[in-house]
Amino acid sequence: MASYSARGVHGHVVHELGGRIVRGVFAEGDTLDIRALGAELDVSLTVMRESLKVLAGKGLIDARQKRGTFVRARAAWNLLDPDLIRWRAEGGDADRLLDDLADVRAIIEPAAARRAAERRTDEDLDALSAALTAMAGARGDVAATAEADALFHRRLLAATGNELLTRFELFLEPGLRERDRLVHGRLGPDDPVPSHRAVLDAVRDRDAAGAERAMLDLLAKAADDADRATG
Repeated sequence: MASYSARGVHGHVVHELGGRIVRGVFAEGDTLDIRALGAELDVSLTVMRESLKVLAGKGLIDARQKRGTFVRARAAWNLLDPDLIRWRAEGGDADRLLDDLADVRAIIEPAAARRAAERRTDEDLDALSAALTAMAGARGDVAATAEADALFHRRLLAATGNELLTRFELFLEPGLRERDRLVHGRLGPDDPVPSHRAVLDAVRDRDAAGAERAMLDLLAKAADDADRATG
């Protein structure tokens, strides 16, 4: 799921309106005045309509005859969408986002590490090692560290040999990127390499229990960092 909100003028409108909805500037049930918003953002009605189609695809809005375009209930939002994850991180909902992300990771990733230790191939080890090298080379660069972190966890999921589990990356990657930007942006640079190397070493040794423990330790540190970052 690629982010839409970086794509030209349409992306700007999508980002602006989507962010307002997620922040609560436009509340559930509010009707959007498309012409007024188009004038405010200095874009044509064509651009507005195309942008609203994107927001509708994300579950944020809907349109009905006689009612117009309105904001849908939060239960209808696609909370796994990368743009929604970004807007939540930027818009005051970061605490809940980080809590939910930590909870899901605690359920999924220790078991994934165990499976990876049992099933990994030499190619998986090469991919994990390359991700760890990228992580080490990104020290001090928050964006590059976030990318390398997401890459490591994506390749760990792939090392389980489970296609469905591997696709969990669709949620994990954008969540991890926003979490890393938020945490490291507030706390300053950190060295994520040792905790990730412990996971890789256990996976390499086919130590399933050790890989699970190492991942639990990694997640505990991540949760502590998030708590400190959000106060």
